[in-house]
Amino acid sequence: MQRVLGHLYGGPVQVQCAGRTDAGVHARGQVAHVDVPRGSDVDARRMNRALPDDVRVLRSEIVSRDFDARFSAIWRRYSYRVCDDGLGPDPLARHQVLAWPRPLDLARMNAAAVPLLGEHDFAPFCKQRDFATTVRGLQRLEWVRDESDVAVMTIQADAFCHSMVRSLVGALLPVGDGRRPVDWPTKILASGVKDSGVTTMPAYPLILEEVGYPAPREWAARQEHTRVRREH
Repeated sequence: MQRVLGHLYGGPVQVQCAGRTDAGVHARGQVAHVDVPRGSDVDARRMNRALPDDVRVLRSEIVSRDFDARFSAIWRRYSYRVCDDGLGPDPLARHQVLAWPRPLDLARMNAAAVPLLGEHDFAPFCKQRDFATTVRGLQRLEWVRDESDVAVMTIQADAFCHSMVRSLVGALLPVGDGRRPVDWPTKILASGVKDSGVTTMPAYPLILEEVGYPAPREWAARQEHTRVRREH
């Protein structure tokens, strides 16, 4: 995308996205910003004519320099889909739905999710990066079944660390199929260390659905707040 936009606007550009998702993750609601020369045409249709078929700009607008797609955000919302039907997922949805071999009890999974809400150090569920904090504020984590009986997890936080969502899924699925107790994910979180029993689940069922921002007058202040390293 940077190469295409650089060609359109006559020079190298730097695209800043709201979320640096794991490789293989889809995004339906990604937000990005890029600095372009003053007076440039930012029409989405013009950009889409140059972009590959798997990338689409749904809306574009000029904003002030106070806006940063990553640091001005106040939350990110993802979904993760799992099919526990013995016949497997719809073949047309196989690239976005995980096949699970055992029936899942979503009530158990939701009960296990409640103690994980709030601000915690999610290091046991994250791939560590040098000098990066793993403290995150988890705002929402729940499972429901959609119209096709697929189990859909919705998870929302102020930010996520690398592999966090997929590891949380890996901790909740064994609870749902009865192989682990409901308090197992909470005990892992409290331990502060990774548990070899937690599998980091595949990336392809994970979708970035939406990114939330404050009012424009709060963009700059939110940037400053986000850039401060958090300690738990």
